[in-house]
Amino acid sequence: MTLIGWFQILLYCAIVVALVKPLGWYMTRVFNGERTFMSPVLRPVETGLYWIGGVDEKREQHWLTYTVAMLLFHIGGFLVIYGLMRLQALLPFNPAGQSAVAQDLSFNTAISFITNTNWQNYGGESTLSYLTQMLGLTHQNFLSAATGIALAVALIRGFSRSSMRTIGNFWVDVTRCTLYVLLPICILYTLFLVWQGIPQTLGAYVEATTLEGGRQTIAVGPVASQVAIKMLGTNGGGFFNANASDPFENPTALSNFVQMISIFALGAALTNVFGRMVGNQRQGWAILAVMGVLFLSGVAVTYWAEANGTSTLHALGLSGGNMEGKEVRFGIVASSLFAVITTAASCGAVNAMHDSFTALGGMIPLINMQLGEIIVGGVGAGLYGMLLFVVLAIFVAGLMVGRTPEYVGKKIEAREVKMAMLAILVLPLMYLGWTAVAVVLPSAVASMANAGPHGFTEVLYAFTSATGNNGSAFGGLTGNTFFYNLTLASSMFVGRFFMIVPAMALAGSLAAKKSIPPSAGTLPTTGGLFVGLVVGVILIIGGLTFFPALALGPIVEHLAGNANTLF
Repeated sequence: MTLIGWFQILLYCAIVVALVKPLGWYMTRVFNGERTFMSPVLRPVETGLYWIGGVDEKREQHWLTYTVAMLLFHIGGFLVIYGLMRLQALLPFNPAGQSAVAQDLSFNTAISFITNTNWQNYGGESTLSYLTQMLGLTHQNFLSAATGIALAVALIRGFSRSSMRTIGNFWVDVTRCTLYVLLPICILYTLFLVWQGIPQTLGAYVEATTLEGGRQTIAVGPVASQVAIKMLGTNGGGFFNANASDPFENPTALSNFVQMISIFALGAALTNVFGRMVGNQRQGWAILAVMGVLFLSGVAVTYWAEANGTSTLHALGLSGGNMEGKEVRFGIVASSLFAVITTAASCGAVNAMHDSFTALGGMIPLINMQLGEIIVGGVGAGLYGMLLFVVLAIFVAGLMVGRTPEYVGKKIEAREVKMAMLAILVLPLMYLGWTAVAVVLPSAVASMANAGPHGFTEVLYAFTSATGNNGSAFGGLTGNTFFYNLTLASSMFVGRFFMIVPAMALAGSLAAKKSIPPSAGTLPTTGGLFVGLVVGVILIIGGLTFFPALALGPIVEHLAGNANTLF
């Protein structure tokens, strides 16, 4: 580890924290329906969309109606993506002449993008047309991200409202998020990425002659616009197979740094939205502090492990850390930081091969996802996931010290705890269950690139990534098979929607409760004690349900000095 490396990490954290208040202030005004500096331009567009869709923006919805609207919305998104992939050979904007995508892969990809997972069992430049990339994937990147933010805001309203049966209007929330938050930022972001050297064209692939006289096809396309929303919306699905390690998706150290900032920007700012809406910004800062403690701990372990390498590398005379699987233009610190950010934020974009990380370095991305993608997490999804743990922490504190289990003026009772536990426990059920099946099914075992423990990790990482709606791959696993396309799709679907429904039920329950003033028996929830309590509950629940034995392997491998094997 070096001083300049830690300076990069601290500079990154400082910029993200500096963006929290201005973005939080702006998003609060947007979701409260207040006037912003964008209103003169976008308000007529917003009202026009409501008129076309027959939406009454002043009519709010019960939590069940809100949730059903969200589910129906995603059914439509699934049909659009699936149809585009199956019919792309007959549709325009297909200069490379891509054929129709197979049924099981189309099904997997459609589920992947409506759930904000963006798991990719294909190489984008060799499989999809420009139309599918734009109208299917980029379009859904906006809508799935907007949905996550809308759901987080709905849960925030549950905490901030008193004796109400409604939590907002799904159609209004998604429209405002897309128009006022995602689109304006992405337009500027896309221009920046084009300046950095990322292609943005509808022209055909470029044919080039190499120095040896051979012919090479260089894939291009409308890349910058997809990269902008894939990072800002924590989607992660790359235009190219190599994702953020491809020079046409992430060409410079500056583009890499800005992409890392954009992954955390909105998710971190939503904590400030929470504080503003519940009337106490310190509540939001406390939640951000919990995320920060977990994040910096993960960065420290990963950076230390990658910078020190292993005894095996040292025996080969390779000093200076583990550079296997990393881009030279990024180096160890930027690769390690990116790996922790993308798995903490459920983004899934990668600028290095996690398969080539050291034992402890590769352990952290796996644990980040197994915690439920709550360390900032996906835009919106990370906040409502964290609030589920906060509910459990408050309840546990009440049991331990005899204080009233209440949070921001709402009593936490049996119904709220049951909903929170239901949402949290569904995650290990999926990735541990499917992993158990995959490692004994011969056809699934045949997809592993590595035998033994390392192959097991490839499978475990895949199902953990899919269930956590992350989308990053450990590497080595051949996922484009009938078994993995269907099982990973089921993991993505359950990981997204079986967590959302209990969270929305929790929002409805809280909104209907009366707000009560704090008393002598109320646990303070803005200080260091509360932050430590929530961190402890997250790690304890994770230790009991997610990775009691799974994290032991990397530690053993590290002590043994073996490189590039997690187990």
